[in-house]
Amino acid sequence: MHRSSLVLAAGVLILATACAPVETPAAAPGTAAPAADACAKESLKLITPGKLTIGTDKPAYEPWFKDDDPANGQGFEGAVAAAVAKGLGFTPQEVVWETVPFDSSFAPGPKKFDFDINQISITPERAKAVDFSDGYYTVKQAVVTLGDSKFASAANLAALKDAKIGVQVGTTALSAVREVIQPGQDPSVFNQQIDAVNALKNEQIDAIVVDLPTAFYVTAAQVEGSKIVGQFAASGGTPEQFGLLFEKDNTLVSCVNKALAGMKSSGELAAIEQQWLTSAAGAPELS
Repeated sequence: MHRSSLVLAAGVLILATACAPVETPAAAPGTAAPAADACAKESLKLITPGKLTIGTDKPAYEPWFKDDDPANGQGFEGAVAAAVAKGLGFTPQEVVWETVPFDSSFAPGPKKFDFDINQISITPERAKAVDFSDGYYTVKQAVVTLGDSKFASAANLAALKDAKIGVQVGTTALSAVREVIQPGQDPSVFNQQIDAVNALKNEQIDAIVVDLPTAFYVTAAQVEGSKIVGQFAASGGTPEQFGLLFEKDNTLVSCVNKALAGMKSSGELAAIEQQWLTSAAGAPELS
């Protein structure tokens, strides 16, 4: 307990303490400095010190990548990866790309990459074997028609009211059609996606609704002369998201999430999506 006394000086009552001022001692010579930022480049635990190793499959398809070259920073995922690397402090020359087949990326066990980016949906089952970042892309639905269809030029969802639409049973596309497009007739429901695709080919239906990544595949490889009319967000339910994938218990996850958060708050991530999955990919937003 401090002892105090009252002192009268120049007619002013002053409270004086008997305790000497407490000074913070200076750090002794040779002692360790405070711990560095855990997300500073030099503090990151990496597969190869000083290098950021990123995995993806080959070929690296458009519009996720450009010219089958993930290192050029183009295409949606190429640009996302480049921006994350920059956020972690790496130059393009310090990024190494590793070919990783899709299925093996989320298999249990050690990884040869710091993170993998390859349109990998975050699921509880996969999260038992690997770790995921926060989502960097929320999967949207897309409308695909034949190029010469009267619905091929639809500029909004209302223009699809009279379309006969096909979907696969048990998919988010089915609820999205019923809740968002709300066509005049209930959609045709198929057991398998390929059945819906074939019905479109044979002009038994006017359009199919699938998730946007699938729509890119349908128009590129399954239905010649088809086109993506546009994309739209599904309503309700838990949205499907893509995440960057890491070896289980990788400490890099929190630092990547910090970089992603910065990209989201600055609008950079939205701009990358607009550039590569809307404008360049020819998949306008339908409302």
